[in-house]
Amino acid sequence: MHASHASPADRPEPVAVVLFTSDLRLHDHPPLRAATAEGRAVVPLFVRDPAVDRAGFAAPNRLAFLADCLTDLDEGLRERGGALVVRAGDTVAEVCAVVRATGADEVHLAAGCSAFARAREERLRRALAAEGCALRVHDAVITAVPPGEVTPQGSDHFAVFTPYLRRWAAEPLRAPLAAPRAVRLPEGLGESVPSAGLPRRAEVAGVSEGLATGGERAGRERLRRWLAGHCDTYEEGHDDLAGDVTSRLSPYLHFGAVSATEAVHRARGRGGAGAEAFVRQLCWRDFHHQVLAARPDASGADYRPRYRRWRHGPAAAADLRAWQAGRTGYPLVDAAMRQLAHEGWMHNRGRMVVASFLTKTLYIDWREGARHFLSLLVDGDIANNQLNWQWTAGTGTDTRPNRVLNPVRQGLRYDPDGAYVRRWVPELAGLGRPFVHEPWRLVGLERAAYADYPEPIVDLAEGLARFRAEQD
Repeated sequence: MHASHASPADRPEPVAVVLFTSDLRLHDHPPLRAATAEGRAVVPLFVRDPAVDRAGFAAPNRLAFLADCLTDLDEGLRERGGALVVRAGDTVAEVCAVVRATGADEVHLAAGCSAFARAREERLRRALAAEGCALRVHDAVITAVPPGEVTPQGSDHFAVFTPYLRRWAAEPLRAPLAAPRAVRLPEGLGESVPSAGLPRRAEVAGVSEGLATGGERAGRERLRRWLAGHCDTYEEGHDDLAGDVTSRLSPYLHFGAVSATEAVHRARGRGGAGAEAFVRQLCWRDFHHQVLAARPDASGADYRPRYRRWRHGPAAAADLRAWQAGRTGYPLVDAAMRQLAHEGWMHNRGRMVVASFLTKTLYIDWREGARHFLSLLVDGDIANNQLNWQWTAGTGTDTRPNRVLNPVRQGLRYDPDGAYVRRWVPELAGLGRPFVHEPWRLVGLERAAYADYPEPIVDLAEGLARFRAEQD
């Protein structure tokens, strides 16, 4: 007897699932390129997991930006013959359901660094093995250099930025990948993909009025325009609060709408001091990811405990509310906090100043500030938000943990003409230097003209003395 063999036409077509997470783009996307290059039909999948909501990351600004990113990704896939499949529920359960429905034998996924992402990956690996399906995890998708790729002797991560930068800068990066020309859905899936399953920005309540538009196309255009227009002046101008020459790419990097690897390549291709300074900021992003990958508890616990006695009680709560509302009486602090509320974004220099003020002048726990930032920041994530807060609070990787940023001096240095303050604190629009940064120095009728602006909630000298006393 001869063994019977199914004809090629009778064999099921090979199918791969590409699970999108924090990599919502088509350009320079290793999981998608690997799946399409193998000739498989592809199911591009995004799962809206309620576990993310329960963890407190479903803030309105990020949900609205996410909706933009998913809509843009779906449109890009449809232009190539595909579509984005959106499911809601536990990620592992939904991926396995799609695998069973399509007969997929591979799932492609970008490696994450948070404890949540790594636990999800391990659960997915076990569940897919039971389905007879392989999980292929791709590095260097969310970061330029994968966490753990470079390590110092005797440790699993770099705890100080400068030596990490030296090793990171010498690390060869993979070449950016072009977007696939075509994405072929499995037979019969195309007609059943519901575009109505995509969330829409208009459906999200509580979104900041000045929130930027999300999506890969918007992010790539922003990168192109910034490289052409501001990159050359970035080195000398990135701390200029009013000049606003920063790239504002952090939301697109957070959602993976722009590739960090491609951004590094394109900046290095341009060259110059500005490009080098920009690449250094991208290195900071990778640095925080490798710290979090090695120390996942740093998302909520002090990376370097310093036994701080944070203030609590009604007075501290009132100060926290004033800080959140941009009503501290310190113009630069208030301007930055109001920018955050209006745009869902804040200039990096402003982030450092307001974080220092909260933790080292008001002496309020950095976790309170990090929580408020995550409620508004469109680019808010565990690695960069929590570890930047720890850096400023002195519980993180800063080699000078006792540094204090004086908001008046910072304003006079980085907003010398007061343009940034006047933009965001209209009560002080009529003031020039130096009073725009120190309105309490006005007297009599001049001070009365600005009565709508609050008096300082704390004396800087007293706050500094208290901070120093706590270090003893």
